[in-house]
Amino acid sequence: MAIEGKSDSKEGASAARRIRLGMVGGGEGAFIGAVHRIAARLDDHYELVAGALSATPAKAQRSGRAIGLAPERIYSDHAAMARAEAMREDGIEAVAIVTPNHLHAPVATAFLRAGIHVICDKPVTTTLKDAKALRALAAKRKLIFAVTHNYTGYPMVRHARQMVSEGALGKVRVVQVEYSQDWLTDKLEATGQKQADWRTDPKRSGAGGCIGDIGTHAYNLADYITRLAVTELCAELSTFVAGRKLDDNAQVMLRYANGARGLLWASQVAPGNENGLRIRVYGDKGGIEWRQEQPNHLHWSPIGKPTQILSRGTGAANAAAARVTRIPAGHPEGYLEGFATLYAEIAQHLRAVRRAGDGRGPKPDKAAHFPGIEDGVKGVAFIEAVVASSKRGGRWVRLKG
Repeated sequence: MAIEGKSDSKEGASAARRIRLGMVGGGEGAFIGAVHRIAARLDDHYELVAGALSATPAKAQRSGRAIGLAPERIYSDHAAMARAEAMREDGIEAVAIVTPNHLHAPVATAFLRAGIHVICDKPVTTTLKDAKALRALAAKRKLIFAVTHNYTGYPMVRHARQMVSEGALGKVRVVQVEYSQDWLTDKLEATGQKQADWRTDPKRSGAGGCIGDIGTHAYNLADYITRLAVTELCAELSTFVAGRKLDDNAQVMLRYANGARGLLWASQVAPGNENGLRIRVYGDKGGIEWRQEQPNHLHWSPIGKPTQILSRGTGAANAAAARVTRIPAGHPEGYLEGFATLYAEIAQHLRAVRRAGDGRGPKPDKAAHFPGIEDGVKGVAFIEAVVASSKRGGRWVRLKG
């Protein structure tokens, strides 16, 4: 993805300078915070200048100093950070929220009220009520609210979306999506492992375990590629590991508004699977298949013709894939770059609002897009519907949102 060039004019310099970014969460022992920091810098659009990386003061200071933050801009309270940064002339323009799920809503609310744009990990909240409240607040304050469903940033996922949009598959009939892992096959949370501990705790993760952690990614991927609305679903959540408080396996049937049918499987107790996100979409003219662990390739099967393997970085990739491709064909481009693509797309929109008042600000590329609060609301509505259906013995439930 091309980096915006600098200008000699004051207006150009303002547009080109790095975006001042803050972060809440992501301190010592965290995983996703480092991923966001790498992604934000990959295309050189951001500078991380402030953070509340932990609620424990000593840990917050150690974590902030370790990544080079100025001591006076290291906070242990997100609300204090929002107030202080909003008062600074050089305060942050956007905040990345990388905390456990239960903190997303209060943290996002504090920064939106302070007039600061939000980039939030998924699921955006633990309840649909809170997700809708954030949607209303972001709209009222006219602020960007991005949700980092990073798989939407992969080039061949964007290629697939364009194919479906252009009608290459014809009318979509069947959607099969799955996300399988094996890291929670044993009761890892009992060892105190941080990532397992909070993800299996309903007080911090919310009502969904596996379905909230990775099932939402599968649901979002199908939604992103097909752009089809799910009207109702039928689900069964299972907890196979004794003593675990949340689901570790989910099976969901989907009914789409256009008459298509779908099936979603998510599991974190499937030995032999590392990060098996996979989607297949079939229409009356052909079908496609993409696997996250082989991100460079998209399988395309036009009806009556041999299956083709379309590769990222080659002439076979369409414009949607090409514009977010960074490196030559044959080199893996995936997880970190997917996040980075979203951060780069968000940056175009953040720079545009810097000068929105006089209408002379840089305009985002028309193709630049990213998951937003609407996608976040959809994800939480999906979790709640799945949990409700399973509790009712697998009855069909209509989606709200």
